[in-house]
Amino acid sequence: MKVMIRETPKGFEAYVAKKDLEEMIVEQETPGLWGGWVKLSNGWVFDLPEMEVPPKLPVTVEARKRGSGEA
Repeated sequence: MKVMIRETPKGFEAYVAKKDLEEMIVEQETPGLWGGWVKLSNGWVFDLPEMEVPPKLPVTVEARKRGSGEA
C-alpha cells in the first residue's frame, strides 16, 4: 500500500491516499523509521521498507499493513 510519510512540528505523519487517511505516527520500532514497523494513532501498523540512507521527506513508499495486534 502506498504511504506518504512527512515530518510536521508535532512529529511524523502518514497519509494513505487509497483510504484518504491522515494519522500521526505514535510508535515506531526503529529510531529512524526505516526497516521496522510504525503504529498510527488509529491503531494501524505498517512495515516500512529498509533504507540505507534516510530519504528526504516527504516521501511515498510501498508499506505493508499488518493485521490487528501484530506490533
